[in-house]
Amino acid sequence: MKQINLKAMAKINLGLDVVRRREDGYHDLRMVMQTVRLFDRIRLSVTRSGGVRLKTNLGFLPTDANNHACKAAQMLIDEFGIKDGVFIDLQKHIPVAAGLAGGSSDAAAVLTGMNILFGLGLSREDLMLRGVKIGADVPYCVMRGTALAEGIGDVLTPLAHIPDCSIIVAKPDVRVSTKYVYTHLELNDDTKHPDIDSQIDAIRRGDLKGMCACCGNVLESVTEPAYPKITELKKTMKDGGALVSMMSGSGPSVFGIFEDTQKAQAVCEQLRSEQDGTQVFLTSPFFPRS
Repeated sequence: MKQINLKAMAKINLGLDVVRRREDGYHDLRMVMQTVRLFDRIRLSVTRSGGVRLKTNLGFLPTDANNHACKAAQMLIDEFGIKDGVFIDLQKHIPVAAGLAGGSSDAAAVLTGMNILFGLGLSREDLMLRGVKIGADVPYCVMRGTALAEGIGDVLTPLAHIPDCSIIVAKPDVRVSTKYVYTHLELNDDTKHPDIDSQIDAIRRGDLKGMCACCGNVLESVTEPAYPKITELKKTMKDGGALVSMMSGSGPSVFGIFEDTQKAQAVCEQLRSEQDGTQVFLTSPFFPRS
């Protein structure tokens, strides 16, 4: 095999709780993660020249070791002494720096593709162990589906599939620093924590409304006041019939979950008609084959 095509899927956080700040500066988290059918396209090709080359449709993205996709390929080349090189054609569709794990998902797809392309014989768990060296979200992006993520996000427990629904993802034209958000997060007795355990129970029972009632993101307390557009997007989705609307990750992307696809389509068209720089996608949950 000399070439392989892959889809790198985005994720949203159905629940994001920060348990505590650790002594090493990181935070212990409890998150319910869900893969959605919004994806980058990646083509990996074997080359004779050796090393890693990357081409992308977005001119502002790095094409060297600062890109997670390049870093993932180089890591396996170095570990397994691969003499051939690899060319990565990355077509970005997941918004960048958006709280949707686009870069982590690209890295996960490259790890998966390199494993197949070069016959490395690594299991999914092997790839996940290597992925955490690139970023905390990479192991989840290798696994995909519905999962509880704990620790820094790398301790994963698969969950039952969430019920069928329509999901709008909207990324406003602002940039948010994840480091800034976590640095300014204050955890105290007034912090409103999502009920992760009840959410997991609702998912197990196939209760979409119950799952949505337990949604919550502790990081909204930092990001949302700084970026009023997040509040506007949440309100538009809720007014249009979303069961819940909230921020994904550290933002600024906002998603809404709809039981009624027609309502979701109407809200999607409304948001797109505003032409204010917001990227808007109508999507649905994705579940990998077991």
